[in-house]
Amino acid sequence: MAKTVAAVREFRAEAKFQRTSPQKAKLVLDMIKGLRVEQAINTIHFSTKRMAPVVEKVLQSAIANASYVSQEQGLDVDVDNLYVRTAIANEGPRMKRVRPAPMGRAFRYQRRLCHIIVTVAEKGVVTAGTTTTSAETGKAAGKNPAAKTVAKKAPARKTAKAKV
Repeated sequence: MAKTVAAVREFRAEAKFQRTSPQKAKLVLDMIKGLRVEQAINTIHFSTKRMAPVVEKVLQSAIANASYVSQEQGLDVDVDNLYVRTAIANEGPRMKRVRPAPMGRAFRYQRRLCHIIVTVAEKGVVTAGTTTTSAETGKAAGKNPAAKTVAKKAPARKTAKAKV
């Protein structure tokens, strides 16, 4: 039987120029990657990080985008079946600042900004045939000798002889 996979639509939302470093935002985003939307909202809601409310707002916006686009284009998107496909924090512009230092000098420092992007998608649904798990595809790839790649060891370098 032939498998036909329904086209999976992605819906995204962005929050640009947020006043935090990307490293701190990634701590919150890593908690929700791959989770269902409802579980992701609960996880963020009870997080103690300062960026959690901002990430929650972006996630809610992505969900609203999915709902709006599905109504506009006549798609059948189940909001309860959405999951967080990607959640990334890219680096934005840096604000250069100066702090006074002893003896009339000045120290420069940078205030970092980040762009937060959250993408939600509906779980892929197979309409006909059987589904294959990732473990089965891994076993199939292991049986294929063409799929294996062997790294060759680099030849050893000759050392220069010391003159006496």
